[in-house]
Amino acid sequence: MKQFFYGAFLTLSLIATVKAAELNVSLQIPALNVAEYHRPYVAVWLENDNQQFVANLSVWYDLKKRDNGGTKWLKDLRQWWRKSGRELTMPIDGVSGATPNVGEHQMVFSDKNTPLNKLTVGHYQLVVEAAREGGGREVLRIPFDWQNKKASQGAAQGQEELGKVTVLVKP
Repeated sequence: MKQFFYGAFLTLSLIATVKAAELNVSLQIPALNVAEYHRPYVAVWLENDNQQFVANLSVWYDLKKRDNGGTKWLKDLRQWWRKSGRELTMPIDGVSGATPNVGEHQMVFSDKNTPLNKLTVGHYQLVVEAAREGGGREVLRIPFDWQNKKASQGAAQGQEELGKVTVLVKP
């Protein structure tokens, strides 16, 4: 009987430690009333308290340009380019993709199979940068705590190239 309870305890302990933390990001691309609209290039990454690059989460750009020509304009995401982009070979499986249409877009990252599995407990910033051909550039920073015992959230409102961006961290 002792072995049964010990086995049940071990199983429950393992289940408790396997539970993954999540980072949920909601990102809005606003509709703009302009003569010629181009979808923005968008980079989403993490930085530590000292604004040092930690991990790429998502990079959206024009994948349909011939001969991978969309990568030529990635350097317009200036902050991302300086911190990480210039060292990458695009596309990156699981990170890069085509910029979606205008609207609200959800991204969910778990610490099981993404760059989040290397994060230590602490304070971070989600950084979102957008640049659009014939348009402007915008950078938003949202601070959050990783692997705190309770859920936390933050938000920032863009002015033109980005709409509202929210972050929800679930322990």
